[in-house]
Amino acid sequence: MRGFWKRIGVVAVLAALSSPLAALAAERDELYRARAIVTGQREETRHGGIAEALRYVLAKVSGDPRLVDDPRVAAMAEDAGAYVVGFGYRDRMDGKPLADEQGSRDRPYDLTVDFDPRKIDAALQSLGRKPWTAARPGFVAVIGMRNGPKDHLLTADGGMNLKRQRVALALAADRFGIPVALPRAAVLAEHGLTVQALPTAEPEGLDAVAEAADADLVLLGSLTWSDEAHGWISEWRFAADGRNHRWEHRGGGFDEAFRKGIGGAARILSGNGQPE
Repeated sequence: MRGFWKRIGVVAVLAALSSPLAALAAERDELYRARAIVTGQREETRHGGIAEALRYVLAKVSGDPRLVDDPRVAAMAEDAGAYVVGFGYRDRMDGKPLADEQGSRDRPYDLTVDFDPRKIDAALQSLGRKPWTAARPGFVAVIGMRNGPKDHLLTADGGMNLKRQRVALALAADRFGIPVALPRAAVLAEHGLTVQALPTAEPEGLDAVAEAADADLVLLGSLTWSDEAHGWISEWRFAADGRNHRWEHRGGGFDEAFRKGIGGAARILSGNGQPE
């Protein structure tokens, strides 16, 4: 798909959010790599981070987000270190001085864990799953967010506006191994895509929007804040192989909504069923 995978990784997206693309490397190694946030570099926090990363990588390789909360995976995570071939840290406060005498002990770090592909594949087999080996299509995510009278479209060129939302989308893409781009505002305007228009837009008629982002498919997401649901109500849609897919999620923050959107797409495309 015209070099979609070869541009920039999620880490780069987090540092340069004005980029039109939030993608991750397609190499096999990247699919067997997962990240978790830990406090300090002590063994006790590293153990919990590796356990968390194991849950993520099983969902990522299989395309089935249900594995993150599967009790069988929780049991495997107790010995998560047995699946690891390497790990590394990135200081999330790099460049900021130490705040107190505890130094780096309580600083937050991104813990990146590389897992043994053979052991992960075997673990998936024991769970009745298999690796998702087909080429993973790239999405351009057209997302509208409405909170009372305020509404926003999530775009690639929105400057620092909605930075946290773009970071959360990039992390969701990384978690499930799905390349995700954001459209430019001018492209959305050209096709009449507003927050109000998204609920009735037809994803199969938006090939030009996908092409403008060098993507394969369009993922439409409409998020509405609900006090009753204690969070965002999100509706997600895309079209692939002649079929329209739609699912919803109620409650939680926008980061959870994005995970439900990207994870739901992964579940469908990997053959693991329709999101609930």
